[in-house]
Amino acid sequence: MEHTYKIGGMDCLHCAQTVEKGVSSLPGVTAAEVDFTTATLKIDGVIDAEALRDRVKALGYSLENPASAQAILTAPTRGGIVGFARFLLKGTTSRYALAGGAILLLGFILSIFGVSVTITTAVFLLATGIALLPLARSGINNLIINRDFNINLLMTIAAIGAALIGETPEAATVVFLFTIGESLEGYTTERARESIRSLMTLVPPTALVRRADGEQVMPVDQLAVGDVIVVKPGERVPMDGVILAGESSLNQAPVTGESVPVYKSVGAEVFAGTVNGLGALDVRVTRLAADNTIARIIRMVEEAQSVRAPSQTLVDQFARVYTPAIVVIAALVAFVPPILFSAPFYDLPDGTHGWLYRALALLVIACPCALVISTPVTVISAITAAARRGVLIKGGVHLETLAQIKAVAFDKTGTLTRGQPVVTQTRAANETHTEPHCPTCDDVLALANAVETRSTHPLARAVTEAAVERGVATAYAPAERVESLAGRGIQGRVNGRLITVGSHALFDEVYPHNRDLCAQISAAEAGGSTTMLVADGDTVRGYISVADAVRAESAAVIRDLRALGQRTVMLTGDNATVAHAVGERLGVDDVRADLLPADKLNAVGDLLAQYGKIAMIGDGINDTPALARASVGVAMGGAGSAQALETADVALMGDDLTGLPFVIKLARFARRLIAQNIVASFALKAVFVLLALFGATTLWVAVFADVGMLLVVTLNGMRPLRGNSSLR
Repeated sequence: MEHTYKIGGMDCLHCAQTVEKGVSSLPGVTAAEVDFTTATLKIDGVIDAEALRDRVKALGYSLENPASAQAILTAPTRGGIVGFARFLLKGTTSRYALAGGAILLLGFILSIFGVSVTITTAVFLLATGIALLPLARSGINNLIINRDFNINLLMTIAAIGAALIGETPEAATVVFLFTIGESLEGYTTERARESIRSLMTLVPPTALVRRADGEQVMPVDQLAVGDVIVVKPGERVPMDGVILAGESSLNQAPVTGESVPVYKSVGAEVFAGTVNGLGALDVRVTRLAADNTIARIIRMVEEAQSVRAPSQTLVDQFARVYTPAIVVIAALVAFVPPILFSAPFYDLPDGTHGWLYRALALLVIACPCALVISTPVTVISAITAAARRGVLIKGGVHLETLAQIKAVAFDKTGTLTRGQPVVTQTRAANETHTEPHCPTCDDVLALANAVETRSTHPLARAVTEAAVERGVATAYAPAERVESLAGRGIQGRVNGRLITVGSHALFDEVYPHNRDLCAQISAAEAGGSTTMLVADGDTVRGYISVADAVRAESAAVIRDLRALGQRTVMLTGDNATVAHAVGERLGVDDVRADLLPADKLNAVGDLLAQYGKIAMIGDGINDTPALARASVGVAMGGAGSAQALETADVALMGDDLTGLPFVIKLARFARRLIAQNIVASFALKAVFVLLALFGATTLWVAVFADVGMLLVVTLNGMRPLRGNSSLR
């Protein structure tokens, strides 16, 4: 049985590892996983709740009530100085630190006024003891339970050592600054973690519900599927639903990232949090409040944030051996020089620091907080920034891969084009009339409709819609024994006759046709149309031309990708003439046409071999094998589509291609930030390690520098949240 809990007080990845290891050793637990980015604990097995709570508390953290979808989706807390103050007062460790800090300040005031050294020393020791108590308890319990060193134990050793050699003011200062720094780390991570939840504030807490006895205002969490709500002009839509009456333009930017309002009428789907325009709407609720589109996006973004990038995994593995190694190194620094070289162990009267002090400074400097937070805070911020633009990235691993891709492969229909083809021309074989409609032409369309009515392909829908418009949809009964021809066409029995609708290539192989008809078809395809020939038995009856409008943004997206150094390739099952006409119009680098599903999969494999890492973008359903094989699979659409949300590595929620260049730039920017943070953290460590070994720094300066670097890498990692202007 799986249980999910919220963990309070986790400030860094080491905290998550400590809780995970400690809980895993409890009786009855078969598996435990702590996700630092969402502050959740997942447990498999049968476990006593009280024992679990005691174990988590012993390790220095708090176990909150089992996490529900609604609890996880609560609105973010207040930010700024006030928010940080509240955060400090909420945490047990930080409250102890604040009390110790107040006593520390009192000690400095007493020393300024010349109070005896004995009294001030006692005050500083009291400040150290109070601030250190939760850290020492956590560090020692972790050593006993998990049998490893953590950061809290490092600071405990450093503080006690400083106090023993008479550096009581520094001991208290180090503990205070360290705890405040850890709290700052936890607070900024929580702010980054909660930034996506700000979308929840866009959803109204109440809705106007239409019932048989009249209209009434109700909380959204009390509404049920099937309820009818009224959305007035200018209001936000409170629930996902389908329009029953009315029409209006809706601003869907919070969900899909679309900057232009979308016109919708009866039967169209609307999403919670979108803004209604000038028309009043009656909407039938289709999802509960906890399962609306925004709530699902937030849950999936939080899950995505827990999928670690390769660089984050590498840093975590390094930090796991780094902390105990530092303890060993510090011990060697403290004892080897005095034993082998008669160097001073304690501080000298002239102020020269002895090797014990230098070892303690090394322990403080070695705290890896800035290093381990540098990657996750950047990943969280980047994934959140993408979600705000209507792009869902399913984890740090995909974010990092996006930064490394060298080529982008596009499906044509529904991706570079709108996927809504329409019949532009119908011609019967040997027909000399030039009018748009003629009896024999309509009969060709009617025969094709009888077969295509059994298909859901976009081209089939174009045929059936044209047949309805021309009034020939019922000329023949729907075909029987319909069979797909593996990407080349479809055939079935109509009134006992075998009717085949297929590509020009298929008919060239199987159904002979005259040169004039072939020339007409080639001319239509050269103009960018797709043609379908119709055969009645062995007799070619004519052809139907279908055109799919190119998306207005496609050419600009191709240009933007090429400016980013990406090779662009179009993969399509359409014939080569049509494909090359569309590709030339858009400016793609390479066109591969006449591809069956297996051919498209092989084409992705060839591109991977050629470029190393590629992205494939398609509709998320028909192109699933190719999307899965690509380094990153990108699905068009996603808002309201559970399948696209679940299966894609990346989903463009608003069906908007412009999100693709943006997310590639964002991924590259995030990768640069991670590299900057790691290099800066290591550089600071190296400088202060040298200063400590030469006795040229103090404990409080070392910890102050570490807290400063922690703040720098955190703020740097949160830069993606500032908008497009920061992506450079």
